[in-house]
Amino acid sequence: MLFNPSRDEARNFLFESWRKRRAGELLTPLEDLAAQLIAKHPEYHTALEDPERHQDKDYLPEDGAANPFLHLMMHLTIEEQISIGQPAGIRAHFARLTRQFDSEHDAQHRMMECLGEMIWQAQRNRTQPDAAVYFACLEKQ
Repeated sequence: MLFNPSRDEARNFLFESWRKRRAGELLTPLEDLAAQLIAKHPEYHTALEDPERHQDKDYLPEDGAANPFLHLMMHLTIEEQISIGQPAGIRAHFARLTRQFDSEHDAQHRMMECLGEMIWQAQRNRTQPDAAVYFACLEKQ
């Protein structure tokens, strides 16, 4: 499901992971990772504890509100990239940024900016995401 989830699938995964964590239920490794990330973002707890209200909510840049679902899914993407070492060289960037900011979480936030840039350029140019764009941005961090 999570290789290319729909918006609803991704949101349901996050809602359910957080619900299970709060209820003390058994989580899959991926749900546990998601719940750990959610725990680090208390500003998103209200949204994740109210699926009926937030399942279909749009988060538009002009509204100024961060999209908690996009933010958390980008964290999961970066966690996966680091765990499998793809794209090649990502672990070195993560290690450098972690040292630079003295925080794995802050390093991931910097990486997220670059991941978002790569995705935005691919959408704008109607091309596949280009790791060279990602890494060029990471080099500037």
